[in-house]
This record gives sequence, C-alpha cells and structure tokens, in this order.
Amino acid sequence: MNAVVSTYNEWDPLEEVVVGRVEGAMTSSWDVLDRITVPPSSWARITAAPGVRGGPVPPDVVEKAEKGLQEFIGILEEAHVTVRRPDPPDFSRPFATPGWSVANGMSVANPRDLLLVVGDEFIEVPMADRNRYFEVWPYRSLLTEYFRAGARWTAAPKPRLADDQYQPGYEVPPWSEDMEFFVTEAEPVFDAADVMRCGRDLFMERSHVTNRLGVEWLRRHLGPEYRVHEIVSRYPRAMHIDTSLLPLAPGRVLVNPEFLDPDSLPEALRSWDVLIPPEPVITPVMEQGLMSRWSSVNVLMLDPEHVVVERSQTPLMKAFESWGFEPVPCSFEHYTVFGGSFHCATLDIRRRGGLESYF
Repeated sequence: MNAVVSTYNEWDPLEEVVVGRVEGAMTSSWDVLDRITVPPSSWARITAAPGVRGGPVPPDVVEKAEKGLQEFIGILEEAHVTVRRPDPPDFSRPFATPGWSVANGMSVANPRDLLLVVGDEFIEVPMADRNRYFEVWPYRSLLTEYFRAGARWTAAPKPRLADDQYQPGYEVPPWSEDMEFFVTEAEPVFDAADVMRCGRDLFMERSHVTNRLGVEWLRRHLGPEYRVHEIVSRYPRAMHIDTSLLPLAPGRVLVNPEFLDPDSLPEALRSWDVLIPPEPVITPVMEQGLMSRWSSVNVLMLDPEHVVVERSQTPLMKAFESWGFEPVPCSFEHYTVFGGSFHCATLDIRRRGGLESYF
C-alpha cells in the first residue's frame, strides 16, 4: 500500500497538494516583523491606507487573488493532482499568551510557511511572527485525517515569542558576512519556507524568522538519515529561501544571484548545474505585495519537466524553455499581495518517488 503522505524533494511528479485560501484574510496587526522583512516600497503602500493595519483585506483585493487561485487549481487538476484545502479561517478575533497579545491573525494563503513535510511526516514549525501563532488551526482537520491514514505528525516546541526573541531597536543594516538578523537565539524559531528538500539533503536559510537554534532543532530532529546544510543569504531582508534557491530536478538548481552568491553555495550543490534567472518583470500589482521583486522565481514543479510560472514573467518562461523545461503559465500576480506565489501557496502531500541521495 502506498503511503498517503510521501514527499522527499521539490520535483518528483506531484500527486496531491494542499492549496491555501485568501477568503477571510486579515492584515497584520503586529507589524514589527513586517518593518524588517517587507520591501520598503511595499511598506510605504501598506501604511499609506488609513486603518488598514489589523483589518480585513479589502474584498476587491481578495476577489482578484481568488480568480488567479482558481486558475491555478484548474492547472493542478488538469495535471491530475488531487487538491486539498484548509478550513475557512476566522482570524478576526484577538488572542494572547501570558506575555503578549495581538488584535488578529492573518490568513491561510501560504501553507508552505508553517508546515514542513519530510517523507511521511508533517512538522508544525515554530514560527517567529506573533500574528501567525495559531495559523495552523485551519489545517488541523487535514492533519488529523492524514494522521489517521498513517502519516506521522510532529509539532516543534512552541516558542514563547517573548520580547527577548527579537533584537531591540533593530534596523536593517547593509548586508555583511557577519550580519545578525532580527530574531535572537532565545528559543528555536524557523519558518518551513526557509527549507528546501533534495532527498537526504535539506538546504536551510537563516533569516529574520529562522535562527541558528531553529536550524539545529531540525537537524537533530531528522537525525543522521538526513543532512541539513545552511544557506547564507546576502539579502538584508532575508525571509524564506523559496525566492533564493529552488531545486528543479536532479542536478539542476535555480539560484537568485541577488540573494545568494552562486560561488558560495554549499559543497553539495557545487556539482549541480546552477541556473541563473533573468531579471523579473515588475508589474504594478507585484509592487503592492509583501514579497520582493523576486516573487517571479517562486515557481512550482509539477514534475521534473513542467514548471508553473507567473504569466507576466515572459523572460523567465523563455529561460525555462532554453533550459529544457516546459513552463505552464498562470495569472497569479494578485496572490503576491498575500505574501506568496506558487511555491508558498502550496504544500506537497505526495510526490511519486522515494528517498534518495543526489549528492
């Protein structure tokens, strides 16, 4: 009997996936992390609208993103991928711990941020954003269903997210090799979107939401069967590896040269073909989002040959064709307003293939 949950890399043929939702989305009420990770041009637009912090995302914004989401789901279903969805969220109410409170949660747009799937195991990750403390709740029905069907389910230690988890008075500095990020080493924290899977090797980026203790927790948890390599970002607002490095197929990796130095990749990747993407096409919609301009490379592999790409990114699609891939265009730029694109908006549940070592 095949495992109901089984995925070890980013490229084996996709059979089942969780796709996020945008209905009911709220804007962040605890904006401390936003000021560090959101590009300044986008921050100016977010704060220019009176009362937008901590309120519902405007209906017209949700509607435009939903249209692209339905197009994307149609592409997945046409490729015979089973699509699952989290429960509709209600993040409009305040919540608190003994140490802090926030006015609301955010959304379930990006399941890749909060759940990591390695083989048949779900790992709920210890996220650093107070707004997202209970973001996994709308996924609990799915997690329970998969657990009943035989999947493993682990929750990393829930961090307190006390004030000492963050650098007081932090300002984003120019990048340097010894740059310190906003999160301290008070407790382990990391986002799942700071991890890329290549069979027995996982690549993990330290960032403003992922600290050294988070990297070490995952390394110890997975044990000697896996190797966790640290990726060094040179982007001062680093948050999530999936706009920096994307393994596309065995021996082939897409590297954003603005965020990563292609000559300083971990030794394991130096035998692979490093593919450098063209400059992104910057659209007015992308400028309003929470992502950098490199949301263009936040693509999803359907299998080792087919890759879903934002329709406006014509130079990137031509590059994929020149590299021997078949791009599948989808109009998805309105989703970036919610902080994600194709990779962020999905969570692999099952890809056809087993655990292998590619290095």
